[in-house]
This record gives sequence, C-alpha cells and structure tokens, in this order.
Amino acid sequence: MPADLTRGRRAYDQRDWSTAYEHLQGAEEPEDTQRLAVAAELTGHEQEAIDNLQRTHHAYLRRGDVALAVRWGANLVMALSRQGEMAQAAGWLARCRRMLDEAHQDSVEAGYLMVPTALQAVMQGDFRRASEMFADVIDLADRFEDPELGALGRLGRGQALMSTGQVATGLECFDECMVAVTSGELTPVIAGLVYCVVIDSCHSVFDLRRAHEWTDALDQWCQSQHGLVQYGGSCLVFRAQIKQLHGKWSEALAEAGVACQRLSEPKVQPAAGDAFYQLGELHRLRGDFAKAEEAFKRASQVGRAPQPGLALMRLAQGQVESAAAALRRERDESRAPAGRCAVLAAFVETMIAAGDLEAARDGASELASIAQALGAPYVRALAAYATGSVLLADGEHRPALQQLRSAWNLWRDLDAPYEGARTRLLIGVACRALGDQESAAMELDAARKTFEQLGAVIPAGRPRRSAAGLSARETEIVRLLAAGKSNKAIAAQLFISEKTVARHVSNIFGKLGVSTRAAATAYAYEHGLVPAVRT
Repeated sequence: MPADLTRGRRAYDQRDWSTAYEHLQGAEEPEDTQRLAVAAELTGHEQEAIDNLQRTHHAYLRRGDVALAVRWGANLVMALSRQGEMAQAAGWLARCRRMLDEAHQDSVEAGYLMVPTALQAVMQGDFRRASEMFADVIDLADRFEDPELGALGRLGRGQALMSTGQVATGLECFDECMVAVTSGELTPVIAGLVYCVVIDSCHSVFDLRRAHEWTDALDQWCQSQHGLVQYGGSCLVFRAQIKQLHGKWSEALAEAGVACQRLSEPKVQPAAGDAFYQLGELHRLRGDFAKAEEAFKRASQVGRAPQPGLALMRLAQGQVESAAAALRRERDESRAPAGRCAVLAAFVETMIAAGDLEAARDGASELASIAQALGAPYVRALAAYATGSVLLADGEHRPALQQLRSAWNLWRDLDAPYEGARTRLLIGVACRALGDQESAAMELDAARKTFEQLGAVIPAGRPRRSAAGLSARETEIVRLLAAGKSNKAIAAQLFISEKTVARHVSNIFGKLGVSTRAAATAYAYEHGLVPAVRT
C-alpha cells in the first residue's frame, strides 16, 4: 500500500479534508476515488469532485458491481445539479435508471434515483406529487435501513409540505433530518446539504429560532473539520443575516464577503445576488453608502433586485421621491412571502416620509394580515412597528405607543438590538408627544447608545419637516444635544464659549417651544435633524 494513500485514508477518517485531498491524488481503486471525490468537494474543488465521481462509477462498473456504480452515479447526478449542469445530470440519471432496470435488482439505489425526479416536481410547483414521491423514498430508506436516503427523503418532503402550507409538519421532517445530522449518521456532503436546506427553509417562514439554532450548529460542524471550505455559499448568506439580526455586524460583514466570493468564482451561482444584496444592506446600515451602492449594483447585475435596500438608502440620502417610486413598483411586483414582508416594511416607512399616509396604512394593514397568518414573531414585530409608525405619523400617540411597545418586546425576545433601538426611538417620540419628557429622554438615550455600539447610522424618528426656523449653528447645536453632549463639550467642539452655547440653547428652546434638553433631543429625532452618518 503506497504511503501517500495510507496517509490520505487516515486523514479522511479523521475528517482532515485538505490532507486527504492532497494524499489521495492518483488513487485508482474505487474505494479511494470516492474518498478523493468527497475530499475534493469539501475543500472547494468541485470539478475534481465530479471527475472522481465519474471514475468511481466506472471502476465499480468494471468490477461488475452495478448497485455501487448506480449509487455513485446518483451522487454524481446531485453534484452536477448543484453546479447547475442540468443536462449532464439528466443524462447520468437516465443512464443509472437503465442500468438498474437491466439488473432487475430490488435495491436502495432505486430510492436515490427517485430523489432527483421528486425535486424536479418541487421546482415545477407540483408540491403534492413531490410530497408523495418523497414519502415513497422514505419508505424505501426505512426498508433498507439507509439513514442517508431517509434524510434526503425527509428533507424533500419537508420542503414540499411547507410549500403547500403545512409548515408545522414540514418542520417536523426537518427536525428529524437534523437528528440524523447531529448524531453523526450522515456523510459530510449530505450533512452539509441538510444544514443549508433546513436553514434556508426556516428563513423562508421566519422561524428564526430554528434558523439561529441550526446556524450555530453549522458553525461548530464546520470548525470541527480541518480544511473544510465553509459549506455552501448560500449558507453563508443566511449566517450573515442571522448575525446581522443579533447585532454581530462585523462577523456578518465577513460572512457576506466570503459568500460573495464563493458564489462568484469560478462562475456566478444563483445565490450570488443574495450575497451581494446582504453585503449592501450591512454597508447601508453602517452608513457606508458608496460601498452599499456598489454592492446593490452587483446584486442587480447577477439577477437579484436591489430593493428594498437601495430605496431605503435613497431615503436616508434624502431622495424621498426616488425611494417612494421604487417601492411602489416593488410592492406591486413582489410575490414571495419573505421578500414581500421586507418590501412592505420599507414601503410603510417610505410612504410616511413621503406624506402618503393612506398608502402607508394600506401597507401596514397587509403586513399585519401576513403576520396573523404566519404567527412568526419576526413578522409580528415588523407589523407592530409599521402600524405604530403610521399611528404616530397620524398623531394617534397613545395607540401608537401600545403598538410600538409590543414591537419592542418582540424585538427584545428575538435579540434584535438594531430593530429594538429603532423602535425605542419612536417610543421616545410618542412619550414626548404625550408629555412624558423623562421617559422620552430615557428611551432616546437607550436607542442612541445601541446605535453607537453597533456602529449604525441613526435613523430619523419621523419624516423630515420644518426645523422651526433654526439657524445653521442652532441646528448644529441641536444635533450635538441629541448626541448627549454637555454645553462644555459643545463649546470645545465648536470653538466657542460656554456662554455662547448657553445663549444658543436658550434660543433653541424658545423656537422649538420646549423647556428641557430631553425635549430638544426628542424634537431632533422626530424631525430628522440627526444626520445619517456613522456614529
């Protein structure tokens, strides 16, 4: 036995994929070429993986082992499909079916050949038929006690059930799949596939608890295997979204950047647009609008609409009409529930800024209906925030406060600091309008500190309106007051005396009709006087 193959086999058993890939080069026996195919795929050498799957198929065929030749042919079909080589995948699938038919064998491999056909039914929208086919796959897997085929069957059936509205039953299928993953019953390629599909599906129905749990599990799984290229660029997009939600923006930026690279090289993959869009969102939230615009443009170039992120950036830049036009069109065109919820939330915010409260109310009402149907805490929080924003803009301060507090409680439970801070900003505005200046000051201060910790732009609390005749210098001082600066600190920053600052503050109070710094701060947020720049 050559020494390099011995080392390669040992590394494979230890899940040291880079060493296995290096020392299994030149393998001839099918047991070794299949190891090399797995190691190549897990280290990011997709074409070599496909080449060695073909070699494995032919080697087993030369031995006369039709069942194993078909098994690795089925793996080849899945690998080609993941690379978008659908014509080649169809050809290999037909070949493997013919071989199995001619062999007249009752074997588990028949189930592996059923999986691509069932997946095709999913892509064609025939979810009921797909669910029935995947149920047959599960029966075959149970009869032959094959955990990998069982996982693929439950994974596909879960997707089909969720697509027909049977979300709870679909999630049960996913949970059973994940038991097989976490107990080590599946090979790494299938385990990685299960992770990505489950996380994606949980995102699609806003089940963020499961998405977060399995994202953490995927992180640990990836870290436990030396040389493993972070599994699945699309998974990196979901991980970036989760980390963004939980306020880990630096980590999210890194994940999104890697996803953009992985999904663009050596050729652009379907999820590349989502990766660039996610990168643009993170730059937008941090106030780096030049980088955000570049990322949104890249997303558009590879087929992903840059909305609603691009419109929200235009809104932050003061281009209200441009943002409103884009989101009116996007609202008319969006259909997928996940995308529509994001569009509706942005639509409501933009319509308020544009002064079209009737449209904003319609958007908030539709979002509330979706939230009631889904029952997902994330969508309920979006709907409560949107409804509260409309009520606040319409002068209905007390009912607005009730909706906003409901949204804040949901964001807190979801551990979503940025969304929670945005909500507390509006709670502060509502408290001020109801005459509770002390509560307003505390809410606004808490929101400001969270924005600072995240490195986020500070959003305007309400649509921009008249600045009550403030001069440029007075507006500048109001902004510094809103940042929590004392008179002494303002004087030092503006190179003027404290006495001059005190006089300006007195004039500001008179023009705004307020008597405290907290009230002036609330006014600054409410009227959009806080600039959209990084804190």
